[in-house]
Amino acid sequence: MAKASIDLLIITLSSSSSSSFFFFFFFFFISLSSPQPLPINVWPKPTTFLWPTPTFTPLSPSFQILSPYSSHPHLTSAVARYSALLFSEHYNPIVAPAVNLSVLQPLRTLTLCVADISAPLRHGVDESYTLSIDASAGAAALTSATPWGAMRGLETFLQLSWGDPPVVAGDVYVADRPIFGHRGVMLDTSRNYYPVEDIMRTIDAMGSNKLNVFHWHITDSHSFPIELPSEPKLAEKGAYGEGMRYNAADVAAVVDFGMSRGVRVMPEIDAPAHTGSWAEAYPEIMTCANMFWLPNGPENWPDRLASEPGTGHLNPLDPQTYQVHENVIKDIASLFPDEFLHAGGDEITPGCWNSDPSIQAYLSDGGTLSQLLELFLNLTHPYIVSLNKTVVYWEDILLDSQIRVNSSMISPETTILQTWNSGPNNTKLIVQAGYRVIVSSADFYYLDCGHGDFVGNDSSYDQIGSDVGIGGSWCGPFKTWQRVYDYDITYGLTQVESSLVLGGEVALWSEQADPTVLDARVWPRASALAEALWSGNRDMTGKKRYADATDRLTDWRHRMVGRGINAEPIQPLWCRTHPGMCNLVY
Repeated sequence: MAKASIDLLIITLSSSSSSSFFFFFFFFFISLSSPQPLPINVWPKPTTFLWPTPTFTPLSPSFQILSPYSSHPHLTSAVARYSALLFSEHYNPIVAPAVNLSVLQPLRTLTLCVADISAPLRHGVDESYTLSIDASAGAAALTSATPWGAMRGLETFLQLSWGDPPVVAGDVYVADRPIFGHRGVMLDTSRNYYPVEDIMRTIDAMGSNKLNVFHWHITDSHSFPIELPSEPKLAEKGAYGEGMRYNAADVAAVVDFGMSRGVRVMPEIDAPAHTGSWAEAYPEIMTCANMFWLPNGPENWPDRLASEPGTGHLNPLDPQTYQVHENVIKDIASLFPDEFLHAGGDEITPGCWNSDPSIQAYLSDGGTLSQLLELFLNLTHPYIVSLNKTVVYWEDILLDSQIRVNSSMISPETTILQTWNSGPNNTKLIVQAGYRVIVSSADFYYLDCGHGDFVGNDSSYDQIGSDVGIGGSWCGPFKTWQRVYDYDITYGLTQVESSLVLGGEVALWSEQADPTVLDARVWPRASALAEALWSGNRDMTGKKRYADATDRLTDWRHRMVGRGINAEPIQPLWCRTHPGMCNLVY
């Protein structure tokens, strides 16, 4: 720890005036001691946060964020937003901060200094920043490597303010950077539709939590809600209705909104399975579309046509499949500037392909279903790469027990795999094969789990207690915020293997979710992921800090609600006002 503090001191001295030397030199010695609970906190917890004598200073009514970067539209938007929030949020903490007024002089300015203002928002961009608030000088300084780091620092500064009229923590120094470069939320907008304003509200909350990837699972078997110029019939016939589509202007607005919050938008077009919604426009390229998903009943699960209601796979043997798929991908790549394009690849069901006469003939001639998947990937993966995209697939293409391809045919240079089964085990298998990985283990990160199943006419409920233990859903029980927070996504990996873990995403599949429950399903559990992937879930001694996190997350959830995010509570309010009384061990 002393080494880290010395490095911090050197960084400070290189960019501070001589009058600040003694200020931060004092911080250096303070930082050697064990951290104590603070009267006001930042979520996610910064990697270095120094506040030796908690005090506050009022914000001047004429307070300004000074930014010489008016040519950067997204940073300029963020500066304007935070300037307004500082005076409009009126955050009233559940427990009044026990701090003293430091000086009568108000804080007048926060000055931004960005080293590389032109750095694009992409995976691996430097999001580090330092923030110093010098109460005696009436000034604060925010230094970052990129505009995206500056946005993270602006959120930290806002979280250090409270009250009406607003005050801000005085004599604070923060040096902060994330552990993982990919910190995301996946939202399924096919099974149920979400208006643009709900997507934007989610992205806004993501920015506040320093999350940086909105994984937009746009299409699935249930609906095709995005309008594409090269394939207009897909949305015309595959969306739930005319008012349940996303047009090009909607996509552009969402992408731009994300940019102003430092959040990338990664689109997903799932294929070749999960494509039943394509059948309304192109029945000729489909297999098993609009067929009952369990033709031989639940007791014959291996004969299923899909893993849930909503059948349909693309037929890899039909040349028109690739014409349509290429048109879809071309338009998606044009609409979404992000370098990652998610191409699905999960849950290919043998029964669906086996039901098609042309595939039956292919199999009779000695072909296999895995070779059929190999054919599909060979004819689609290179095209996606040709559009300067890195292809993301679900883990199934490599790890499915029945239909998979050999790792030699899909290059790790151009491919990322997203894991969702078997927790650390599958993460290990993926990195051992040389692939970069995004972790979304259903055992820890699936936010839809534990809400029961959605299929009707389920006689298992005739048995009392039939769903005890799993909450009536395949991936139950419900994933509490602690379950999310405590997961170590590099568990069991070597240092080299860990370097291939890009980060993680919580996922909200929408069989039983829509805008009416969106906020409560996602927040504050996604906040737990945000801190675990930003600064970790352990303290400086290596001990899990979930106990410390409970009160802080209660406070942060309270603050998010004040910002219009209807996050669910994690405890009775009484617990926060009676410290320690709700713990399992006092």
